[in-house]
Amino acid sequence: MAKWKTHKQIMNSKSKTQHPDTHYKVMDLIHKQPDISQRELAKQAGISLGSMHYCLKALAHKGWVKAGNFNNNPDKSVYLYLLTPEGITQKSKLAIDFLRRKKQEYDELKREIEQLTEELHESL
Repeated sequence: MAKWKTHKQIMNSKSKTQHPDTHYKVMDLIHKQPDISQRELAKQAGISLGSMHYCLKALAHKGWVKAGNFNNNPDKSVYLYLLTPEGITQKSKLAIDFLRRKKQEYDELKREIEQLTEELHESL
């Protein structure tokens, strides 16, 4: 019988903003688009704006991300996010771990699909 995982089990009981996959996604988005807004980061990462603020503070506290506003921009709420050298290193490590976990999830799903397919063929 297949064992189904809950969302909490998949997220390893960590809050979504503290999960390595979220950190990886946010850092990848920042790397690709440093002038992305917190609102757009939150939308693309699939978390609330408040959670994104908390996540960015955590990444900054770790020294992986720097945030600064554009000096010449009249809208002082516009920030530029940059990965620090340590952030780039950590993003690479998170990417490797992310890929390993996703491959493991894929292999488990593939086994479940094969098992279910076999059970269906036997019952027909």
